[in-house]
Amino acid sequence: MSEQTYTFTSESVSEGHPDKVCDYIADSILDACLAQDPHSHVACEVLCKDSHVVLAGEITTNAKVDYEAIARQAIREIGYTDPSEPFNADGVKVTVLISQQSGEINAGVEQATDDQKEQGAGDQGIMFGYATAESAELMPLTLVLAHRLTKGLAEDRHGGNYRWLRPDAKSQVSIVYNGNVPVRVSSVLVSTQHARDVSQAEIRDYVVNVLAPRALGEWFTPDAEFIVNPSGSFALGGPSADCGVTGRKIIVDSYGGAGRHGGGAFSGKDPSKVDRSGAYYCRYVARRIVQAGLAQRAEVQVSYAIGRAKPMSVKVDTFGTGDPAKAEQFVTDNFDFRPANIVAELDLLKPLYKSTTNYGHFGKAGLPWEKPVPVAV
Repeated sequence: MSEQTYTFTSESVSEGHPDKVCDYIADSILDACLAQDPHSHVACEVLCKDSHVVLAGEITTNAKVDYEAIARQAIREIGYTDPSEPFNADGVKVTVLISQQSGEINAGVEQATDDQKEQGAGDQGIMFGYATAESAELMPLTLVLAHRLTKGLAEDRHGGNYRWLRPDAKSQVSIVYNGNVPVRVSSVLVSTQHARDVSQAEIRDYVVNVLAPRALGEWFTPDAEFIVNPSGSFALGGPSADCGVTGRKIIVDSYGGAGRHGGGAFSGKDPSKVDRSGAYYCRYVARRIVQAGLAQRAEVQVSYAIGRAKPMSVKVDTFGTGDPAKAEQFVTDNFDFRPANIVAELDLLKPLYKSTTNYGHFGKAGLPWEKPVPVAV
């Protein structure tokens, strides 16, 4: 039977997208707490709209942290500094609504109900990890290329190469597949915020002739359809135009729709929250399955009960690209999904989370769950 031919699409958003602004503020606060107190328990939510920033959630820490100052610095790092816009680093009003973590939750995290010597899961839930051999990053190629486009926009903006670029942007890449094999890029969509005095023609020329060839590399083809700022003018963007909230870009953050997602967001959560650490470990394990040659595609699911150390379940799927029983045994023999082990094995108590916020939590070199670790099978 011939392989199925289909088109698959993934999107990315820039660091200046309103939701990503919120994620970056939340992870900046998390890093500030962990830098002083590695055992901080942080669950930080952020909302940005017009000239307002609301910080909310539960934080228990011995760190001395100026939440407002961290929020302003994060906004400044992204590039929202224009005082003529409602949303700018120095002009926003920051409201802080942060309390301590519930004592009942804290007790279950500190001492698991199923093993008094273990750390319990910070919440119930299901987490997924995914890896595919279709790219060097072991990530869906559609998402890899979409992230390269938005990251390229940010690099050119921060570098001052195109002074009309502004922080808010989105990209979308569609690829034709034959079975599991990517064949060609069929369409590229880029929407970027810009200064009012730049023409649509100039923006399109930059995207098609400068950004896309550099970002797509060998996958660039002039035969692809290029769509640039299809709504027309995009001068007003970011939180000055739209409301941003933490945790709304979970598919952008993970696998671009190619792998499943358990529903829990990552940013603003310390690693006692298995929404984050469990998902990172599942990605780590899925990568190892593919690296070990056990499958071309692998997905790992884990589930937890709040306060319990031992997972409720662990499942492996190879999508017909490998022996699922052998992959399952490999996971059973080599990996420990208890929260304390995840934190220790991946060294997650360090202030590394700002580096995860933008352009995907997976597929980026230097992150502990992305390290190549050969394992004998």
